[in-house]
Amino acid sequence: MNGNGRMQTWEDVYMAERVYTQCLGISKRIYQMHAFTHEPDRKLAYFILEEHNERTLPFLPGFDFHVLVFTYYNDRNEVTAVDVQYDQLSFFLHCFGLAQLHAWFVEQVITPLTIVWAKAYHNSGLVNPFTFMLQLILFPVLLMYYWGIL
Repeated sequence: MNGNGRMQTWEDVYMAERVYTQCLGISKRIYQMHAFTHEPDRKLAYFILEEHNERTLPFLPGFDFHVLVFTYYNDRNEVTAVDVQYDQLSFFLHCFGLAQLHAWFVEQVITPLTIVWAKAYHNSGLVNPFTFMLQLILFPVLLMYYWGIL
């Protein structure tokens, strides 16, 4: 849901947590709170929540991830809204035990290719939003043509 879902009661929140805990085979969670910030003029408190998850199935590794939690309150100091933001891609990669493979692929394959591209693009002297958008459109089309998809 990541900021787009709306749960109206704490019972709904707890039920959703129970269901996804069972679905992912999480046997234990350990939470740590970091960087608590309170802005009374905005009636807002926010913090980074680190979550460590241990799994029930031995072939699924445990995983850690971080969420940013925004808590809004009214003049009576009652919580009126909670907004939880997290990196969904990392979360799902961890759930399927693929985070390590993804990290290796980005480090060993994507990053070197990106550095070669960035150097060539910079040396071309044509760095601007128009040429960048043109590359985003043309590169996939040329690959599909080369592979015979187009």
